[in-house]
Amino acid sequence: MPTTRPGPRERLLEAARDLTYDQGVHVGVDAILQRAEVARRSLYQHFGGKDGLVTEMLRANSNEARYRAVMDAAGTDPRARILAVFDELDVVVSRETFRGCRFTAAELALADPAHPAHAEVRGYKERLHALFSAELTDLGHPDPDLGATQLLVLIDGVLAHGVTRPRAHPARAAKAVAALILGVPPARDTEFLQTDGDGQIS
Repeated sequence: MPTTRPGPRERLLEAARDLTYDQGVHVGVDAILQRAEVARRSLYQHFGGKDGLVTEMLRANSNEARYRAVMDAAGTDPRARILAVFDELDVVVSRETFRGCRFTAAELALADPAHPAHAEVRGYKERLHALFSAELTDLGHPDPDLGATQLLVLIDGVLAHGVTRPRAHPARAAKAVAALILGVPPARDTEFLQTDGDGQIS
């Protein structure tokens, strides 16, 4: 049975999602229209222009639900839930197709402060902050707001570092720092050897 082809709106969003991730948000309108196989009038009819398309594309690809799904798969312990995010990031940034965080890239590339995409990017980051703050509150962290900001700094660092040094596995390094924020003792290959007063191993 033949499948129904997505409509012009959906094809425009898909084309914008793929092309802006590969080439940046300044990719030409003609390239998007060609990939989507739609007429220019469809762009203006559905989104009012490229600015509206980029903004709606970001909204459609907001992935805090993915963060939540990774946490939920890790169980109920807030520490395990948060650290699982860094395990997932290690997988994500190791992919050959990884090009960084599309939200941060859009924020940096769009020089016009009035561009509507800025509000979408910042709203997304605030929702992630709230997600981590809630986990830290459940953990009993003394300052969930600060802790969530620290975790987001680590995540943004992983996504940026993963573009230039993916084989360094930045998510693994960040996970060790995140463990300190959460009060989790760092993993060690060997236990500390204790000595008695004479300097002998006991």
